[in-house]
Amino acid sequence: MSKIIIINGPNLNLLGEREQTQYGSKDYKYLEEICQKRANELNFNLDIKQSNVEGDIVNIIQDSRKTYDGIIINAAGYSHTSVAIRDALSIFKKPIIEVHISNIYKREDFRHKSLISAVVTGIICGLGTNGYILAINSMHEILRNEN
Repeated sequence: MSKIIIINGPNLNLLGEREQTQYGSKDYKYLEEICQKRANELNFNLDIKQSNVEGDIVNIIQDSRKTYDGIIINAAGYSHTSVAIRDALSIFKKPIIEVHISNIYKREDFRHKSLISAVVTGIICGLGTNGYILAINSMHEILRNEN
């Protein structure tokens, strides 16, 4: 049974409270529930972590190397600024899917560049929390087909 981790960055714990026009009205607990449900349907072991602290996210990624078969990450604002998270992801050497709830290309110019995109397997953005379900489905296919 494959084991994957979803890593969420800053402010995602405030889903449902913040900028609902960008992120929707569903809260973080809802996001965790739909992800766990889909992972169970696909026979994945899934852990979900969230941190507002860049160093904590780096530690989670580093610790994931020996434990997980894949990472789904929404580094949130750190996607655009963190070389440290990018470097940690580049060391992972297994499938990584970057997720953004909003369409980063329809937002402020500084959000158009993600530092982590160059080291991930694929990117899903602009599809709301459903992007996580698509990422779980895609990770299932990647791991099943070993590509």
